[in-house]
Amino acid sequence: MATSKIHSNIIFSQKVADELEKIVQQFPAGKVFLLTEETPKELCLPSINNVIEEYGIKTISIRGGEPNKSVRSVEQVWEFLSKNGADRKSLLINIGGGMLTDLGGFVASTFKRGMSFVNIPTTLLAQVDASLGGKTGINFNGLKNEIGVFNEPDAVIINTSFLKTIDADNFLSGYAEMLKHGLIKNPEHWEELMQYDLKKVDYDSLQEIIAHSVAVKEWHVQNDPTEKNIRKALNFGHTVGHAFESYALYDNRPILHGFAVVYGMIVELYLSTKVCGFDQRKLKEINQWMLQTYGKFEIEPSAYDELYELMTHDKKNEGSRINFTLISTIGQVEINKDCSKELIIEALDYYRQL
Repeated sequence: MATSKIHSNIIFSQKVADELEKIVQQFPAGKVFLLTEETPKELCLPSINNVIEEYGIKTISIRGGEPNKSVRSVEQVWEFLSKNGADRKSLLINIGGGMLTDLGGFVASTFKRGMSFVNIPTTLLAQVDASLGGKTGINFNGLKNEIGVFNEPDAVIINTSFLKTIDADNFLSGYAEMLKHGLIKNPEHWEELMQYDLKKVDYDSLQEIIAHSVAVKEWHVQNDPTEKNIRKALNFGHTVGHAFESYALYDNRPILHGFAVVYGMIVELYLSTKVCGFDQRKLKEINQWMLQTYGKFEIEPSAYDELYELMTHDKKNEGSRINFTLISTIGQVEINKDCSKELIIEALDYYRQL
């Protein structure tokens, strides 16, 4: 399959080793390093082993999973880079899921005040969202992505063949971000996602659909790199979704990020009907599909105050306001929408009773 580019640093290719070699050749010998996690190390690294061996790329593997997106893991990688002579002219290759590319980007952005990095995302969530757009970060004090910086990778290499290594739930988790992209910007993309056969994944046709999703993300990033304005549209479903995600961890019922975003979108679509006039029949139709596809994270009224408190920590808030991204219709977004606590509780209650 021919290589095609959406943006100067996003490369779609089934020949990952060839693309990576072109990048590695630009760096001094002994100054290229690779960060990965257990599953990609076993299933995805073999495809680039010849590059690793030929260029003597030193590799470190950390534990996967959201609990390891921590200061402790960052220290581990900093120490590895320091011991092996990394400097500001070095390159860090991050190969793994969204947790790994977030953490690796943060490590590269802060070590020696910044070194180059390349992301090779191996999950759908990372390919359509986490590895793109220059957001890097780690969790801190139980809050998701509390510490981080904006810094674009030198390149992102996307290969849909890697998606054969992930399970159905992780696939759906990534698909949730694609659904969000359709809802906020592109009705045609939303329709193709609704029609796509999730039970029988066609990886060749998926590449084109991923490209459509990536184009939505890139449009927002290019028009607002540091999230002062329209890039906030990408937060749709996330103000409530991150609260669900954090609450689920506290409650010892962890859920995948994309599932949390879907539950967040259900709540925020309800808010959209109240604040932006989103069509109520469309709300019911979308919610039915989402619940059939993603199931439901059960909550009780006793959780409302804690979920609300978690929403107040969202990084896009200003002062005491909780800033929501809502939609008036599919493809039309409204940012910086203020909702009262009473309305937010009403929306959570709507979700609970579905």
